[in-house]
Amino acid sequence: MKLTPITLAEAKDFVNLHHRHNIAPCGHKFSIGLKDDNDALIGVCIVGRPIARNLDDGETAEILRVCVLEGNRNANSMLYGAAVRACKAMGYTKVVTYTLPEETGASLRASGFTQDGMTKKRPKGR
Repeated sequence: MKLTPITLAEAKDFVNLHHRHNIAPCGHKFSIGLKDDNDALIGVCIVGRPIARNLDDGETAEILRVCVLEGNRNANSMLYGAAVRACKAMGYTKVVTYTLPEETGASLRASGFTQDGMTKKRPKGR
């Protein structure tokens, strides 16, 4: 597997086709693609400004989406790790992301993330 820069349009198309429960975000700071040995895109990571206003301090980035085709072992961790390294190289002091309670978070832990807390469930329609 190899990392590659990709456009937001490419990343959005991939997410909208393959993500299990989310559509692609509207914008980004940068996106990273992951290709297999046949040069086929198998995963993407989209990084942008934090959605939470109190985190949008100019020094915090948020990993908005990571989407990987099933069966590509370690691909999620590879994308998370690359995103964090890129953010740090750009001067961001903090990188945040969110996951659903039913997801294991193994890729996040493998990439060095720690859980800071849980968000409150929003009422439907918000």
